[in-house]
Amino acid sequence: MSKKILIGLGILLIIIQFIRPEKNETNDITNDISTKYTVPSDVNRLLQVSCNDCHSNKTEYPWYANVQPVAWWLDYHVQDGKKHLNFSDFTSLPLFVQNHKFDEIIEMVDEQEMPIPSYTYFGLHSEADLTEEQRTKITDWAKAQMNYLKETYPADSLKFPKRD
Repeated sequence: MSKKILIGLGILLIIIQFIRPEKNETNDITNDISTKYTVPSDVNRLLQVSCNDCHSNKTEYPWYANVQPVAWWLDYHVQDGKKHLNFSDFTSLPLFVQNHKFDEIIEMVDEQEMPIPSYTYFGLHSEADLTEEQRTKITDWAKAQMNYLKETYPADSLKFPKRD
C-alpha cells in the first residue's frame, strides 16, 4: 500500500512539472520609476538586488524556480509584491499614490520588513540582506523623492482625495 502511495506521489510530482506559471520577464519600463525620478547608481543597484525580483516587471529567477511546486510559491510572491509596489509601473500611478509608495518604502525598509526574510533564507540572495547603511541609503533616497514631489506639486495633489 505505501509503495503505491509513493509511486502515485512520484507520478504526481512529475506531472506537475509541466504546469508552470508565466514568468515575470516582460521588462516593460515605459512607466518605470527611473523615467521620472532620479535613482542614483548605488540606490539603483540596491533596488535591483533587494527589491526588483518581486517589485518590477523583470524577475531574475534562480534555478529552483523551474521546479514545481516551488515555482508556484515564487510566482505568488512576485504577483503579491507587484500588487503592493511595482517600480516598472510606478509613474502610471496618481501623484498621491506615488508619494504614499515612497512613504511605504521608508516604513518597510526602516522596520526591516523588506526584503522579506524568506528571500534571504539559507544564504539565498545574500546580496539582498541589507546592512543598516544600505537601508539608510534607500530611505534617504525615498525621502528626497518625497521632498521633490512636495516642492514641485501642490500639497493637495499629494494627499489621498477625501471621500464624500
